[in-house]
Amino acid sequence: MIKNTRLLIVCIAIPLVLGVVSSLITGNGMDVFVQVNKPPLSPPGWLFPIVWTILYTLMGISSYLILTSGAGEKIEPAIRIYGYQLVVNFLWPTFFFNLEWYFFSFLWLVLLWGLVLFMILKFKDISKPAAYLNIPYFLWLTFAGYLNFMIWLLN
Repeated sequence: MIKNTRLLIVCIAIPLVLGVVSSLITGNGMDVFVQVNKPPLSPPGWLFPIVWTILYTLMGISSYLILTSGAGEKIEPAIRIYGYQLVVNFLWPTFFFNLEWYFFSFLWLVLLWGLVLFMILKFKDISKPAAYLNIPYFLWLTFAGYLNFMIWLLN
């Protein structure tokens, strides 16, 4: 049940807006992706914005579930980790696409992967559905790690 529609909209909008701003900063990011040597299983470029829109929406819903959980003191540390991972997520495309720092981007992605795992564990203590909504994100980051690492090796 939705307790606060306005809060839900804000929670979903935050990661979506960060994603849009990040894509605007990277500008021709997909041009870079098209030009690099890619490993097997590399998805087509058109798939990335679709996947990220879904993942950002799920993140927003999960943060809403945490904020409206009534879990008291547990909420603030969980939302802090959520914020940290959003910042790290926001910066990765600049490192990868704009600067073409493929190895550094991989290490940054490992940091993001760890933050998301920690976030999922924190969220699980408060709301299992909120934690489960981030499993696709964690899996996508794992796949992105494979792509990033292989692009570094191949380029």
